[in-house]
Amino acid sequence: MSIERARAHLAAFGLAERILEFDVSSATVALAAEAVGCAPEHIVKTLSFEKGDGALLILAAGTARIDNPKFKQRFGMKAKMLSAERVEPLTGHGIGGVCPFGTLPGVEVWLDESVRGLDPVYPAAGTPNSAVRLSVDELERSSGALGWIDVCKMPTKENAV
Repeated sequence: MSIERARAHLAAFGLAERILEFDVSSATVALAAEAVGCAPEHIVKTLSFEKGDGALLILAAGTARIDNPKFKQRFGMKAKMLSAERVEPLTGHGIGGVCPFGTLPGVEVWLDESVRGLDPVYPAAGTPNSAVRLSVDELERSSGALGWIDVCKMPTKENAV
């Protein structure tokens, strides 16, 4: 089960007890913010992209959006989200629960700058009704991220969520 892989991964960092499980869905940023009781930007969404035959995950603030030109400049390819059918086979987690914890081998994880300065943050924990409460430092340490990147933009009045 996906949450058990996430739990085992987080246990290695002493963070498994931080997992929150809900009786309601937390599969979207809005639902997760409501379930947790926080502002949407504090939900860390995991955006799943194709990279060759594998997956590239970008952890971003809940209200952030991919900036396509920045993505292409950073990764040398167009930002193409994984299809629904490929998410779980490539990441190890189903839609609504994708997270960097307990992913399948070969998954590449990056932290977007939109997450910096948020505390606490709540990424999913492997299921569409879970999250884990972390500081940004704990997220960085436990996510296996390859580093920080700047490939997102935050909403303005013109492009509000």
